Amino acid sequence: MRRVLTIAGSDSGGGAGIQADLKTITVLGAYGMSAVTALTAQNTLGVVSIHRLPPRFVFEQIEAVAQDVGVDAAKTGMLADPEIVETVAEAVERFALRPLVSDPVMYSKSGHELLTAAARTAYVEKVLPLADLVTPNLAEASLLCGFEVETETDRARAARIIHDMGARAVLIKGGHGRGEFAEDLLFDGTSYRTFSAPRLPSRNTHGIGCTYSAAIATFLAQGLAIFDAVTRAKAFVTDALRFSHPIGKGHGPTNPYGAAFRDAQRYQVLTALQKAADILRREPGLVHLAPEVQSNLGYALPHAATVEEVAAFPGRLARLPEGLAPVAFPAFGASRHIAGIILAAMRFDPELRSAMNLRYSETILSRAQRKGLAIAEFNRGLEPPHIKAQEGATLQWGITEALRACPQRPDLIFDTGDVGKEPMIRVVGTDPQDVLEKVFLLMQD
Repeated sequence: MRRVLTIAGSDSGGGAGIQADLKTITVLGAYGMSAVTALTAQNTLGVVSIHRLPPRFVFEQIEAVAQDVGVDAAKTGMLADPEIVETVAEAVERFALRPLVSDPVMYSKSGHELLTAAARTAYVEKVLPLADLVTPNLAEASLLCGFEVETETDRARAARIIHDMGARAVLIKGGHGRGEFAEDLLFDGTSYRTFSAPRLPSRNTHGIGCTYSAAIATFLAQGLAIFDAVTRAKAFVTDALRFSHPIGKGHGPTNPYGAAFRDAQRYQVLTALQKAADILRREPGLVHLAPEVQSNLGYALPHAATVEEVAAFPGRLARLPEGLAPVAFPAFGASRHIAGIILAAMRFDPELRSAMNLRYSETILSRAQRKGLAIAEFNRGLEPPHIKAQEGATLQWGITEALRACPQRPDLIFDTGDVGKEPMIRVVGTDPQDVLEKVFLLMQD
């Protein structure tokens, strides 16, 4: 197990600082240690107060860890004042804390100053030249370089200037920029590399820089080169933002456990579908509800955004005398058709993660009304030509139209077909059990 030391401030709200660092290091499979530079009283709304620790005590924390446990990589975060900056630089050199990732934390998310002007000067002179990688955001890069860093040209120029200050590599983070993608620029003194991810519409960005730099440090400790470490850390921090929770009244924290939770959910999704398959095999009445194109049952991961994040049965469900039976075990990405239904539904209601398609019948719809199920409809005849021309776009358009017109969460979404298109009913629910309970209601008069 690799050993990673974070030298940073403590966030009483748990979203940034050493708390975010240790969560990240742990979930990525390394052993996390900390040297606290300052205590902050803060939450998602901002920093209330800061208590800086004595520089000697900061040094003693680093010394205690380095002389006993050992350090395979380190990162710095909030360093607060010039004395702490100088002390940390001394400790980094004394105990050869390499590789070193330095996140030049200068302001909190709420704009509270976390590194004084004098400390910035000391940081540039003492810590930055020791860094194997320094990770400023656009605002921090602007302060370090003395000009506004916004455009791609600005970022490339800033990266080179900061590299000339002594850092072996520079990662200019673009999360605070504009545009459809969050793009980060890595400069190693020779070449530039860009790391891009879709910009996510989330307020829960507290601690995102800490999470990112801690992930990079962990991957470096595990033997990855800087380019590979940043590549994996970019994917990790994107997931941490994607699976974040709206905790508190301000900017909620990222969720470093998102990736681990995701892996656990994959098993649960497949298990739920397999249990549903066992039930489907024992229900002869279901055979009469299957459409000509056969049925399928799908279940998506939380926050699913792609077909590969929705599991279903390859080859669909075969009609047998005793019931509907899968021809193979459930798998992710097995059905673009059922995945399209679920993904469209989840955009309106993230809890609608499961669906099953049935044959269209007025009798079934009447039965659903009598049972109190909510019904939504779309008309394929109203489909715009540009949608019809796109492969696989019809269903997502239709489900979206149906949900827009439905005043409540629907249980069934149907259409009456079109030329070459079989009419169909889709039962939607929160999970396969919820879907099957609705399907069984449709079997009974």
